Amino acid sequence: MAYPASVDVTVIRATADQEPILQNLLELYAHDFSEFHDIVVGEDGRFGYQHLSRYWLDPNLHPFLIRVDGRLAGFALIQRGSKVSGDETTWDMAEFFILRGYRRHGAGTCAAHEVWRMLPGQWEVRVMETNRKALPFWEHAVSELLGRPVGSMFVEKGTKRWHVFSFHAPTGLSTQSSE
Repeated sequence: MAYPASVDVTVIRATADQEPILQNLLELYAHDFSEFHDIVVGEDGRFGYQHLSRYWLDPNLHPFLIRVDGRLAGFALIQRGSKVSGDETTWDMAEFFILRGYRRHGAGTCAAHEVWRMLPGQWEVRVMETNRKALPFWEHAVSELLGRPVGSMFVEKGTKRWHVFSFHAPTGLSTQSSE
């Protein structure tokens, strides 16, 4: 189902004073992940995200908030440097989250395309093997970006098992998704 053309999906760089907003969204993200990944809630009732404050200290880390029609709808945490090949120039989609009410309508694809437009170059999107629901989303988002079907490669690194999409996001991408 296409997202209505009148809906505005925007991605904005999160500022340090918005860290509590990201912390709250990360709790929802971790809750979703706990369905298929061994994440345990702490005694304080929170999952936590240990290294979030680094996103405003390290120039290779980039935090973004996603809004749909001006309403908070998710986030993207981007790292410079491949977790797979070690290439320091590759962008890595470290974390990406869209609130459930905005899923399956194109908001996530539009947001991913906006991130890739903002940060053109070589990219990797890693999808945990156990995150089966995310794999078709990323396959669609990357394929739509490139205008051709794209598959992932399976990578094992230590105990981590990922489906990895590796691609080049060109400069001058349109901000409108055709989904």
